[in-house]
Amino acid sequence: MTSERSWGLTPPVSTVLPTPQETQASNALLEELKRQGTFESAEETNTRKKVLADIQRIVDELVRRIAKQKYPRNPTLIRDARGEVFTYGSFCLGVYGPGSDIDTLVVAPRYRWLPKGAVTDLTPVEDAFVPIIKFEYWGISIDLIFSRIATLDQFPPHGQLKLSDNSYLRGLDDAELRSVNGTRVTNEILNLVPEQSTFRLALRAIKLWAQRRAIYANIVGFPGGVVWAMLVARVCQLYPKASSATIVAKFFHLIRKWPWPQPVMLKAMEEGPLNVRVWNPKVYRGDSFHLMPVITPAYPEMCSTFNITHSNKEVIQRELLRAGEIATKIMGGKLLWKDLFVKHSFFTQGYKYYLAIISTSKEDEAHKIWSGYIESKVRILVASLEKHHSIAIAHPFNKGFERRHRVQNEQQYEAVEDGSMAYIVKEDEKKDDAPANSETNGVKAEGEELAASNGQAASNAQPDSANPDAKSEPDDGKTGELKHDPWSNLLVYTTTHYIGLELAEGRCASYKDPYIADFQDQVSIAFLGKITNLAGAKSLDLSYQVNEFKDTCFGWDKYKDKPLSHLSSLSVQHVKSINLPDDVFDPGEVKPTRQPKKPGALANGAQRKRPAPNDGSLPPPKRPQSTNPASLPTPT
Repeated sequence: MTSERSWGLTPPVSTVLPTPQETQASNALLEELKRQGTFESAEETNTRKKVLADIQRIVDELVRRIAKQKYPRNPTLIRDARGEVFTYGSFCLGVYGPGSDIDTLVVAPRYRWLPKGAVTDLTPVEDAFVPIIKFEYWGISIDLIFSRIATLDQFPPHGQLKLSDNSYLRGLDDAELRSVNGTRVTNEILNLVPEQSTFRLALRAIKLWAQRRAIYANIVGFPGGVVWAMLVARVCQLYPKASSATIVAKFFHLIRKWPWPQPVMLKAMEEGPLNVRVWNPKVYRGDSFHLMPVITPAYPEMCSTFNITHSNKEVIQRELLRAGEIATKIMGGKLLWKDLFVKHSFFTQGYKYYLAIISTSKEDEAHKIWSGYIESKVRILVASLEKHHSIAIAHPFNKGFERRHRVQNEQQYEAVEDGSMAYIVKEDEKKDDAPANSETNGVKAEGEELAASNGQAASNAQPDSANPDAKSEPDDGKTGELKHDPWSNLLVYTTTHYIGLELAEGRCASYKDPYIADFQDQVSIAFLGKITNLAGAKSLDLSYQVNEFKDTCFGWDKYKDKPLSHLSSLSVQHVKSINLPDDVFDPGEVKPTRQPKKPGALANGAQRKRPAPNDGSLPPPKRPQSTNPASLPTPT
């Protein structure tokens, strides 16, 4: 009698088979996921396969061309020259949905080439942890990474190259090693789960939940798709016979109670042929600071959650608590699966005060580069903010809001930099706009100064009173020729990222739950040493954190290059919940409004004087003032 395979580092918690009720719950989960639109049509799946086949053909053509240049006298090598295309992430795991991108790895001797016309919206992200090229190929979004296989002069026939062989890692630099590991990790996850169909359905549910609750974004410090996959895989290992519904319900309780910073690992770490760094907090001090370590199961093992901050962790734990309560009621028949997938309330009920990080550019291509870089640094500002003694949580929203604006002069442009929505281009107007500013943006003022954040939002700015249709003055010595106005009809691109602030004195929940008290304090926020008085007596000076963040961004080598520094800028503004732009709310959501003052209350917390008695007698003596330290003004 053969013993059953052991999954993971520890014995299973339970090997009980699903009950009829649990099977029924899994069927209900599948139907709900279909209603939620997480499965794509067969036609779109076929399109993905055709795109991958086309990319494979292009890669083979590339390798043959390079081989012909390098070895013109070796016809056999040229004939058999080929590359290989692998996938990783959601497509490889089998949990992709409508509109999902395809994470693609190209391995080849050296270079890559793509035909003219097929690729649109290409944006290289060279400074990313894994250098990546983002583009669309016949309407399908592609995230492409590249690596050499330095130990092979020629690849075997398609389908026979197995990247699980550690010997293929020899000769790769760090970036290539991380690129190859994307596919290696994804394949290893699938090999380490007991039932792949159970794992896939449970992972689809967890991914949808994380996306709806806005805790799905590796770039701002929340788990990405691979991290959620590894966490679900670990639960599957501990409950190898369980249904998908049971895995989902167990997931929230198990991960919330996980004894962090004990790492989540799917298998024991293995020895490898390279003299490279692997995750080891006993050897590398930096690894010991990881708050929620989830370790990749392929050599060389790495921590995939190194960028989770204290604020991110607290938000995740709160969401796990909320979801666990809901999942328990679902399994008990008291709620439906749709209740688990309710959208977040980050903007509607989340916080009273937010920071808006606004990246601005005068050209579309420059903005793709600049806004992408700023997005990758938002978590640095979050980590800095949460060190402030008055901030309990700095909660970053998991995506930015892209907007386009049409301005007519420099004053309007500066208002847009500071957050004004007065010149935004409406959706029905965008189709009539040129794709980019051509001649308008060709004229750049030498030494143009970047707008500095002063902490005062300009959302109520009004269009300049100057007549935009007024004719320009004739150029000197050239009668009849008009001066070119670089600001006239300028299309401006912005991306705004929001951070919700919860103060240490109170509790401002990211959702309304019975476990978390509501936030009551009022604050004032300071930028660059200037206090913006909001309503309360307390102050919160964030000038140091904001300046440090801006110095980091402006210190980027590529920003110092003349074209980008003259085209792009950065602003950090405070925004009250009642002043949030309309486009952060979906139809049907209720925008926060100003709470009416209590009867008899005066501004700044002052109390209305008691009226003198009508009989002319003296009023009663004042009560002695409290000397409780809590009533003293907070030092700024």
